[in-house]
Amino acid sequence: MKDRHDTLLWMKDVIEHMARCQEQLQWSADGATQSFLADKLLCDLRECQRLCEQLRAGARPAGACLATA
Repeated sequence: MKDRHDTLLWMKDVIEHMARCQEQLQWSADGATQSFLADKLLCDLRECQRLCEQLRAGARPAGACLATA
């Protein structure tokens, strides 16, 4: 249970960082800054995806299939 809690806290931090980067990106005027912030957002997205996959793997019983809509 502690691992799940830690993962959720880390995910919250990543999402908050993404929000701050998005705000800065909204006001940035030069290409170098925009590129830097876009790279940071992509890095955060990959980390968030990894954390989501970690949570999903921990919540699913072995051999269970995901339902498709």
